[in-house]
Order: sequence, then structure tokens, then C-alpha cells
Amino acid sequence: MGDAGANVIFIHWHDLGRHLPCYGAQGVVSPALDRLAAQGILFTDAHATAPLCSPARGSLFTGQYPHRNGLIGLAHHGFAYHPGVQTLPSLLADGGYRTVLIGMQHESTDPTTLGFDTVDVSESRCDYVTDEAIGWLEREGVTDQPFFLTAGFFETHRPYPDDEYDHADPNAIGVPDFLPDTPDVRADLAGLHGSITKADAAVGRLLDAVARLGLDRNTWIVFATDHGVAFPRAKSTLYAPGTGIAMIIAPPRDRSALGGRVYDGLFSGVDLAPTLLDLLDRPIPVDVDGVSHAPALTGADEDPVRTELFTEKTYHDAYDPIRAVRTKEFSYIENYAPRPELVLPLDIADSESARSLDPQSTIVPRARHELYDLRFDPREQNNLARDPAYTETAADLAGRLARWRVETGDELPEEAVGTAVAERFMREWMVRSKVIDPGEEPLPSRRPQGARRELDGELTVGIPSSSGTVGTDG
Repeated sequence: MGDAGANVIFIHWHDLGRHLPCYGAQGVVSPALDRLAAQGILFTDAHATAPLCSPARGSLFTGQYPHRNGLIGLAHHGFAYHPGVQTLPSLLADGGYRTVLIGMQHESTDPTTLGFDTVDVSESRCDYVTDEAIGWLEREGVTDQPFFLTAGFFETHRPYPDDEYDHADPNAIGVPDFLPDTPDVRADLAGLHGSITKADAAVGRLLDAVARLGLDRNTWIVFATDHGVAFPRAKSTLYAPGTGIAMIIAPPRDRSALGGRVYDGLFSGVDLAPTLLDLLDRPIPVDVDGVSHAPALTGADEDPVRTELFTEKTYHDAYDPIRAVRTKEFSYIENYAPRPELVLPLDIADSESARSLDPQSTIVPRARHELYDLRFDPREQNNLARDPAYTETAADLAGRLARWRVETGDELPEEAVGTAVAERFMREWMVRSKVIDPGEEPLPSRRPQGARRELDGELTVGIPSSSGTVGTDG
């Protein structure tokens, strides 16, 4: 089934979700990704484990849920992998692969600890990343030793500076159905669309180089976004716009018959690592939480791989513990602390789109339990948790979520502890960010230059341990 010795190029983008033409987004110009989707396997129901950068990326690279691998909040806020956690590049290196990281990462303040042989995080703008990736492929890629190369692009993260790329025409944009159609939202989307087109051109250059070097014959191309798009009611929520991600896996030219199709099965971020390991005929560690979809992708097994998947949020700018289970028919969410219906991350709160929100959405208390019938309510607008007609469904999904939490050791700190941790890491990070460059935007993740984005040292003291008490293990 697998391709022992095949190469992998993993292209990952920031804060985009599924906002691409191959997923129905209107007004986006992305011919390279359109072509890749047409030639590859397009995943239509893939979800991040968390709606935030570091936890979502950590699951992609470890196959473990954030509360299992330790990366339950942003890396530049001090959250880190637990000792001994194995990453995909380290697992492939054990099998003789050369592993290369170029550009964006958001899993550690020290990217040299992520298991890559070669690391260049000095810049994550797409043109630099692409130039360096092509250069590496020209020098090192055309050998008999297989490689795993990751190319991380910054562009689709806020802000969307008009001096770096042309913004799209706001009048030619299709507004997603979870956002109000206002001039401010359209102007905001115009910037995002411009960033997509810019990054897409870089993807096209990289794919052309792969073909020119003859590497397409034996190279899997993987494209993914980390979590939902950075707009209200998307990023930082456990609704589909927050957890839904783009995922395209294009097979080597020698196995092109596997491509050109849609994969509609439920797919979790924890499934990527075991799926790739399986496709490459590499062993899957027993401590991986995800499952391999390789048999389904190669036609060896037509049964559904998943009937459910789980998502989580613990920390971002503040303590906001939420857990959810999703099936093809339903979405069930549990909110463990009293919060407003909509909590905006700092970058979204500072956006044009935030001005178009109903102010009540950031004041009205959030329901403790949420249940949505995706067959009739794909936008997740009508909470049925208290509807008598759905009592059995709610109880079933609540039971599944409770069992998953017990089986995976998901224990949350008390409100006071979690809030204290969040307040402290924000306070300490603000001090450090000013030391790095007081003239820059205050959010480190907005800095494309890795040397300036990554903070020295880890703020691990006081981060809750798996027992829910204050610990030092991250």
C-alpha cells in the first residue's frame, strides 16, 4: 500500500481555514491550489484539533491532542511539548529521511528542538520560503535519500498590508455565510484575498520546481491550513468555520491514479501524522491518538475511518475551556467557564470585521451546552441542546465526549487557576515583546521574521499540569 522511500513536501498556511475556491469561496484567485486540488485528494471534512495556531499545529506534527502533547496554548506564551513527545520529522528521521523546516512554525520558541535536521525560520514570507525551498531541492533533493520538507507561509495571517500585495476588489467578493455582508467585512476580506493570491503564486513556483527537477515522480505534496479563518465566529471557536481546515494530499506522479477525487470522510488533525507514516510504510507509534486514513485513500478499505472527531480549546489570549464532538450529522459543544457568546482573539478584535458585529454577541452569556443538527443547520445557528426532540442525541454525544476526555486524560484546571495562568503569560509576554522590538505590532505571531517572532526561553512556570494543578511541565 505505502510508498517506502517516497518524499514529502508539506506546505502549510496560517489562519485560512477553507477559504479557497476549491471549497466554494467566491472571488479568491488561487490557480496553483486549484490545480493541486484537481490533481490530488481534496478533503472536505477535515478539522483542526483546536481553533488556534500552536495547539492545532502541534497535533498535525505529533498525532496527539493538545492536552496530551502539552501544547495547549500558544508557544510564544510559554506552552510547550511535554518531554519525550515525538514529532513527525523525528519519526521520519529514524527511518532515514532528511528533514527540513523552512519558514513558519508555531510549535516552539526553539525550533531546533522540533526534530528537523535543517532549520531556517529567519523569514516566513512566502517568496523567501519558496526561494529557499527550491534552492534546497536543487542542492539536496535530487539524491536517493528521501526527504521531508516543510514550507510554512505567513501571508494569510493578519494584518493584510496593502504595501506587500494588491488587495482584491471588495465588490467581487463572496462573503461567507457566517459573516455579515458589510463594507467593513468586504474590505477586510479584500486584504485576505490579496494575501491568498500572493501565497498561491509562491506555491505555483514551488510545484513547478518540483516538476522541473523530476521530483514529482516520487513526492507526496501535502497542503494544509492550521485552523479556521481569522474572522469573527471562526478562529478561536469550535464551530466549523473555526476548526474546519483545507487539506489536499497529492500523490506522486507514479501513483497519479489515486488523485483527482474528493475525500468526504471525517478527518482530524491528529490523523495526518499516522496517515503519512502509513503512506510511507513507516511504523505508527502506539501513543499516537490519530488514525491512519491511508487504506481509504489508496482504495484498500472503503469503510468510514471515523464516525466522530473531537476538538478543544483551553488557552489563547485568555483561559477559555471548551470541548466538542462532531459527527457527520451533529455538532455538540460543552463550555466549561462562563464567557460571552463570542470571545474575539486580539487580532480579530482589532479588525475591520469586528466593527460589523452585533455588540450583543460579545455580551450575551454563552450556553453551557450547544447542539446543532448539521443536516438542517450547517451554520450552527440554532442551539437544540434543550429541545426535547434531541434529548437522546444530546445525551449520546455528551457521553462520547465524556469518555474521550477520560480516555485521553483531559483534566482542566479550576477557573481561578486557569485565569491566573492566562493573565500571567500575557503580562510576561507583553514585557518580552517590548524588549524584542517596541516599534512592532504587539502580537508576536504577526512578525514574519522568525528571529524576531520567537522568544528566547519558555515561560513554563505555573502552567497547569495534566492533573489540573499548577505545575512546571508545560
